Amino acid sequence: MAARRGASASAALAVAVVAALLGASAAAGEASAPPLVAPGLSFDCYKQSCPNVEAIVRDFLKGAISQDVGLAAGLLRLHFHDCFVQGCDASILLDSTPAMPSERQAPPNWTLRPAAFKAINDIRHRLDRECRGGAVVSCADVLALAARDSVVERGGRSYMVPLGRRDSANPAPLGQVNADLPGPDSNVDTMLRVLGRVSGGALDATDLVALSGGHTIGVGHCTSFEKRLFPGTDATMDAGFAAQLRKTCPATGIVDRTAALDFVTPVDFDNKYYVNLVNRKGLLTSDQVLFTDGRTRPVVARFAKSQRAFSNQFAASMLKMGQLKVLTGSQGQVRRNCFAPNPASSTGLLLSVAAEAESLVF
Repeated sequence: MAARRGASASAALAVAVVAALLGASAAAGEASAPPLVAPGLSFDCYKQSCPNVEAIVRDFLKGAISQDVGLAAGLLRLHFHDCFVQGCDASILLDSTPAMPSERQAPPNWTLRPAAFKAINDIRHRLDRECRGGAVVSCADVLALAARDSVVERGGRSYMVPLGRRDSANPAPLGQVNADLPGPDSNVDTMLRVLGRVSGGALDATDLVALSGGHTIGVGHCTSFEKRLFPGTDATMDAGFAAQLRKTCPATGIVDRTAALDFVTPVDFDNKYYVNLVNRKGLLTSDQVLFTDGRTRPVVARFAKSQRAFSNQFAASMLKMGQLKVLTGSQGQVRRNCFAPNPASSTGLLLSVAAEAESLVF
């Protein structure tokens, strides 16, 4: 499967879709060159088998996110953690078996939101009822659509998502998961190195800054930023902001408390995350270094000044990320159960996420 992925990743991209993909023309200099559509993906993949797939996903999430606003960040993060490890193949969803540990057992995935997994399961059941032939829409495509629609539900711009991804039958090794998901204390060197490796050079510093803008919604646990507060305040953090955070996280080792990643507009998908970085009020080290590092600082400054610039680039970067190492055609499978490979094993499935209690995120 790794060989097939390598062939897919190295194949020449085709069919430019500039204005259609981004939904509108970007002003000159506001976004990098828009992505192309990877071979095997298309916009009419389900035209015959499930023509209403996007409406079904959108309608479900409109209701679900109105009841649980934190679900939007959870679904967006789920798509990120899927694509950065082994490509966008829904391997993040696979449950553990005695012979096959789930990617969720790796520390970077410990705080993925159970409600997000349940939402994917609920969407898939709805699609199976309404599509011709039952399980025809891949779990990987559901993840991509759910991430896009979560952004839109919180006020972000829409963009077209090419479909036709297929699902992996196997999760990535836990060591790979740990290596491919940079931690909250990462610097720009580390993040760019990982980004370049997992994308084969397709994602660059501008994409790093744009994709980090997903932190305009969601929360971080105290343990993800406590090193910025103790034993003393990080020199790059505003002192007043640090004092505010200490009220929520008064000591190290607190695992059950969180703070908003964007304290100004925590549930709105806007550019205030970047304004916070300019004002030295980024929550995580991996956030604030985007402004302190000269390679990424100009992009942060541009996005802080222009919502449009951020929106255009985020859409373009998400489209590129959402096509990393995709399985298409005869590769992989369309899993009938998003949490188990085909045929679903009757033994050893552990930690069914649909039954887990809900908790909040990063």
